[in-house]
Amino acid sequence: MGNYDKEIQRRRTFAIISHPDAGKTTLTEKFLLYGGAINLAGSVKGKATARHAVSDWMEIEKERGISVTSSVLQFEYYGYCVNILDTPGHQDFSEDTYRTLMAADSAVMVIDASKGVEAQTRKLFKVCGMRGIPIFTFINKLDRDALDTFELLDQIENELGIATCPVNWPIGSGKGFKGVYDRHNEKVVMFSDTEKGTKEGKSWEIDMSTKDALVEAIGEEAYNKLSDEIELLDGAAAEFDLKEVQNGKLTPVFFGSALTNFGVEIFLNNFLSMSTNPLPRQSDIGMIDPLENEFSAFVFKIQANMNKAHRDRIAFMRICSGKFDASKEVYHMQGGKSMRLSQPQQIMADDRKILDTAYAGDIIGVFDPGIFSIGDTLTVASNKFNYEGIPTFAPEHFARVRQMDTMKRKQFMKGITQIAQEGAIQVFQEFNTGMEEIIVGVVGVLQFEVLKYRLENEYNVEIRMDNLPYEHIRWIDNKDEIDVAKLTGTSDMKKVKDMKGNPLLLFVNEWSIGMTKDRNKDLVLSEFGKN
Repeated sequence: MGNYDKEIQRRRTFAIISHPDAGKTTLTEKFLLYGGAINLAGSVKGKATARHAVSDWMEIEKERGISVTSSVLQFEYYGYCVNILDTPGHQDFSEDTYRTLMAADSAVMVIDASKGVEAQTRKLFKVCGMRGIPIFTFINKLDRDALDTFELLDQIENELGIATCPVNWPIGSGKGFKGVYDRHNEKVVMFSDTEKGTKEGKSWEIDMSTKDALVEAIGEEAYNKLSDEIELLDGAAAEFDLKEVQNGKLTPVFFGSALTNFGVEIFLNNFLSMSTNPLPRQSDIGMIDPLENEFSAFVFKIQANMNKAHRDRIAFMRICSGKFDASKEVYHMQGGKSMRLSQPQQIMADDRKILDTAYAGDIIGVFDPGIFSIGDTLTVASNKFNYEGIPTFAPEHFARVRQMDTMKRKQFMKGITQIAQEGAIQVFQEFNTGMEEIIVGVVGVLQFEVLKYRLENEYNVEIRMDNLPYEHIRWIDNKDEIDVAKLTGTSDMKKVKDMKGNPLLLFVNEWSIGMTKDRNKDLVLSEFGKN
């Protein structure tokens, strides 16, 4: 055991999730602003000359104004070391979001106050539910006209199935947004609108018991409405229970406007005091305690070509226990050998800082010469174990992909392979034939666009894609016990193999899956693969 308790305990590692356009990137930037990591907030969308959000670094993201990869951002804030994992907002990238949540200890869910719980919020929440991690809710955009506050809470409870506990309560919305009521301290926090990209705004507090001062500040109508709502709230809302929060059963709810900065600092302070330091993690030898074990980590993301000049590949690792020391060797479980991690770095979007040390809770990027895969475990040689694998989501869309120029087969295969290793696409080939036909499977169709864009821009390969009718895929769990070549399937079934040679079955119709199982009694199929 090293003397790194203090370093680990001051770490907070969380992911930010939301429906596209709920203001997640703006909120992320304001956290960085308060942490002193940036001096001026960027602009996510807008003219070509506008500043782009710090966390959106890939060219296609800048062009389209959406996040398609997860960025990692670290900053210091009043003694805490904060690691933010910013996830893709678009639902076509929910698999990347899931992997990122595997590396987080808690999640911040951003909801647009005028739209409430949206389809994507449900999907992402389900992903959080699979992990059972604590969820903190920030209801954003109160500077615009919002839905009724009780209605927003009902939506979260009914649609997401989690109890809510409002930590503060908004007074009005849109032009009538005056501030929030702090339930614990029984004070109203007022604010002045600020320059959008700075943190210079002023806020002040008025005690709820000083009626005259409050009426003067927010008006009699707003005061009466607030008094009624507080009474209702105290009778109806769930009691705050930190244990329930940390078990993912209760979400503390905060209100504010990331654009005008109001409520962001209140939220950040509360979140840091309520969330936990790095937690123990499941492995094949039991739970691994971050404080009681030497260095261990797992790979949750691989990103090629972060640096255009070098065409490099970065493996992102979540350190789960102990301290990382760049001068010492680590043991790569899947590779079966000891190694030094090359160019360990802390990544701030596409800026990098080479590291000598890092601790449990931190995310580090290391140069990957092509040896790491998502889900790999790294430990010290004296204590070997594997962290539980990260499930592979079943693709829902398939296309046959060919390079237009037959002379560029090598670049095409390199590009396809590298992008597949990042986990953005899954690549299949015909089973047991000499054909080198490539079939790509994706969770969301936007990933086809990203694939085309990246092959053209990063690998200089033009491709043609033909959509295939398959919608269902199954992994064969007992591939060693049966002869896959002799399987009796249905007319809409196709046998393929993945990059590691594992056999899979594609189906056009869902009912064909049951029929195939009936015809092959020993066949065991599963919906998830393992990385």
